[in-house]
Amino acid sequence: MDFGAVLQTNPPSARTVQLAKLAEAHGFSHVWTFDSHLLWQEPYVIYSQILAETRKVIVGPMVTNPATRDWTVTASTYATLNEMYGNRTICGIGRGDSAVRVTNGAPTTLKTLRESIHVIRELANSRSVEYNGATLQFPWSTGSSLDVWVAAYGPLALKLAGEVGDGFILQMADLDVAEWMIRTVRDAAANVGRDPLSVKFCVAAPMYIGDDWAHMRDQCRWFGGMVGNHVADIVTKYGANSEVPVALTDYIKGREGYDYNEHGRAGNTHADFVPDEIVDRFCLLGTADEHIEKLKALQAIGVDQFAGYLQHDNKEETMRVYGETVIPALADHIVAKA
Repeated sequence: MDFGAVLQTNPPSARTVQLAKLAEAHGFSHVWTFDSHLLWQEPYVIYSQILAETRKVIVGPMVTNPATRDWTVTASTYATLNEMYGNRTICGIGRGDSAVRVTNGAPTTLKTLRESIHVIRELANSRSVEYNGATLQFPWSTGSSLDVWVAAYGPLALKLAGEVGDGFILQMADLDVAEWMIRTVRDAAANVGRDPLSVKFCVAAPMYIGDDWAHMRDQCRWFGGMVGNHVADIVTKYGANSEVPVALTDYIKGREGYDYNEHGRAGNTHADFVPDEIVDRFCLLGTADEHIEKLKALQAIGVDQFAGYLQHDNKEETMRVYGETVIPALADHIVAKA
């Protein structure tokens, strides 16, 4: 299993770079960041510095969207970073959440998401693509390589991920939900003739090493609020009695609103509706052994990467314990995939 660290690009930017370097030193293979240009600093600028000060770590957004950035500019950014630092970028993409909602916009359609994935991937892989009636290709780009991983929750978005994604990002670590979503994505891949096992699966959720459960829950409760935004969209579209697991839909009944200015932050006052049970199910909390137990269960259902959010007050210690104990334990744990 690979491991990623998910950071926010809060100022000072040097702090983000420092944490990325620390992640690599502790054995994390990926460094992901939020991508909301109004709420936080511009991630692609910071990626350049991270890549310059590290050797192997792969960087990318968790996640970008097709609405706030021109697709060809996004592709050019990846191709440029790959030329400068080797092929060490990855693109996580979804319909859009905080980046569009904070400007009173809305997530894109799945049709737009599908089209953007094709354009970004082809151009960033040094290939030509049809776009707005023109055939485009970067004449300066050769040998660039970029995987595009799709973040999704609802049935139709999961279907899209299976049909076109190089990988699938699930932003929660609930075992029951993850198993259902992985199966749904694999079925979609198989239905269009793809090898279901060719789609990589990443579970992303807060990770906190500690033993004070009340404090850990309060530090990570924001995540249930963030996920609740996507779940609310699913319930609006499909109804509360859809095929989406009850574990994912029931808890948002107490949701009354959300302030994107507090998005992804410990102490988020708009996440009070999230019960302790959901925090425990969606996140990885507790001792190293408790993290290892849940990670082995995730690996057993097909998860290839765990990406841990570090929006709390115990970043360095959590990464240290992962580097010394958790990551080695999973490296030695091999599971035959179905």
